Amino acid sequence: MTASDDPVQPRSAQALQQAYDDWSAAAAAVLAKSRKVSVEELPSTAEALLSTHTGDGTVVRPLYTRKDELAEVGLPGQFPFVRGADPVRDVNVGWRVTERFGDEGGSAADVNEQILDAAASGTSGLWLKVGGEIPVTDIAALLEGVYLDLMPVTLDAGADGIAAARVYLEARTAAPVAPEAAPSTVANVQSLGLSPYTAAFSGRPTVDIAEATAIAASAPVGVRAFRVDGTDFSQAGANNPQELGFAVAAAVAHIRDLVAAGATTASALGQVTFAVSVDDDQFAGVAKLRALRAVWARVAEVLGEPEAGAAVTHAVTDLAMLTQRDPWVNMLRSTVAAFGAGVGGADQVTVLGYDAALPESERSSSASFSHRIARNTQLLLLEESNLGRVLDPAGGSWFVESLTADLSAAAWDVFTEVERRGGYQSALADGWVGEQIAESLAARDVKVAHRTAPLTGVSEFPNIDETARPAGTAATVDVATATPKLARAARQFEALRDRADAAAAAGARPSVLMIPLGSVAEHNGRTTFVSNLLAAGGISAINPGPVDAEQIADLVAGNASTVTVLCGTAKRYATDGPAALAAARAAGAGRVLLAGPDREWPEGADPVDGSLRVGIDAVATLTELLDHLTGGSVSA
Repeated sequence: MTASDDPVQPRSAQALQQAYDDWSAAAAAVLAKSRKVSVEELPSTAEALLSTHTGDGTVVRPLYTRKDELAEVGLPGQFPFVRGADPVRDVNVGWRVTERFGDEGGSAADVNEQILDAAASGTSGLWLKVGGEIPVTDIAALLEGVYLDLMPVTLDAGADGIAAARVYLEARTAAPVAPEAAPSTVANVQSLGLSPYTAAFSGRPTVDIAEATAIAASAPVGVRAFRVDGTDFSQAGANNPQELGFAVAAAVAHIRDLVAAGATTASALGQVTFAVSVDDDQFAGVAKLRALRAVWARVAEVLGEPEAGAAVTHAVTDLAMLTQRDPWVNMLRSTVAAFGAGVGGADQVTVLGYDAALPESERSSSASFSHRIARNTQLLLLEESNLGRVLDPAGGSWFVESLTADLSAAAWDVFTEVERRGGYQSALADGWVGEQIAESLAARDVKVAHRTAPLTGVSEFPNIDETARPAGTAATVDVATATPKLARAARQFEALRDRADAAAAAGARPSVLMIPLGSVAEHNGRTTFVSNLLAAGGISAINPGPVDAEQIADLVAGNASTVTVLCGTAKRYATDGPAALAAARAAGAGRVLLAGPDREWPEGADPVDGSLRVGIDAVATLTELLDHLTGGSVSA
């Protein structure tokens, strides 16, 4: 190893640039070779060609080196709090495993028993749904036997939030104290869960802002009244900068209300907690939490109270990420999301049940099983992977630090645009917030429809034989933690599955006949692709095995489907394709499609009726196929 190779020894800017140029030249040569062009013919630099545009204004580059190194951002618990809000977190505990209770109803005694059992099994934070089936007057009974100085509680009472807050504060004064005092940290913060500003966007039942401000102004030490809920935005389709920017704007609106009511800026800052959605993009989750803390610290600095700018965060796995079809895959999604939340420094993490996107009537497992899997997902990360034993383990990573900085800048731009428009209430009232989120949702839907944002078990590798769901299930928002504006990523494909299942229940599942040309080695890639694509829309693909032109007539005549797909290689299409097309049409095939790009069909031959290939709008294609196969008579 030379001095220039030593990772400990600093290298000059010139040496770093030369190393990057060497990599860039080598990468360009490989790209040119793979594209069968010269380096000079490449449309852009190697870095640009290999970079990923996330769609939210950030770009993930293929390589991060020491030349990307940013200035250090301080220690955990110190301004600007990028590395964590808590300087004294117990590394033997890590983040708080916060479990949600009350969604399944039951008596206060029953839910209290569930809480105590969960606490004995590793739960270290509570998120309580009260109001409705469990009246707010039962809060003390729900928390009987719980040490509230050890166990942080977050309330979710909707329109009953003010009453719930008062009952909880009274119960808190009478609660038992743990024999051994717990250190005062942000991990023990109690939240009254009042979310009037963010709920005003999503349409959740909420409380009067003036009443909530009055509660916050008199809240005791260790209790924060306002829960600024970023999931109100993410469930509607907001991207990461939008979720953070709008959440910070809503939080600033609360600060203004409190200061106007007579609170100091520092005490007002101490009345806010943030809920943040995390999904199966683990590095985005890590950077998102770090970026939120950076942006909120900057707000506190501008307000003149930088040391009061430690954002208290509750990460919740994204309901919009979860699928109804093949819901067991959600266990994997939630594990990745929880990993990102924990590594990103969330103070509390809630993993929703793997079947949380399904109405209760459609769940195949008990609520206790779903709760246990969600809880144990976090315990495995904490106690077996030991993720909680290191504060900000991603800190110093050139990639993560750059992504954090980029996301912080993008979120700050959203926040300052809201401020330019007169603040959160004004931007919400004039429709700008909704318009921005609608644009992001539309962009996400395009990626999902084209399968460039694949959904395992839904748009990729679907199980067409799984239990059918009732018509309309894909569109439901009648599930716990859902807002009226919930738009799950999988909903378009799942609506097609609901529709195809309804057709199957009415008589016969829509099907398409494949005509494999050549040997299995030749057609297998295409038949597999077509089968998976069609199954994503609930359409059965019939594969008779390799056939020749003489067999096609009998196959088509003996099959009820009016759609046929030719599956083979470009070479096989050139030799056998036109004859196969003619035979299928002569036998009565109403529509003959090609598996693969149109350019593979022989020039000058009679054209096929369309193609199934990588990159198509799969939702539009499958919708049109279902219309054709069912006569448009079945809807979900």
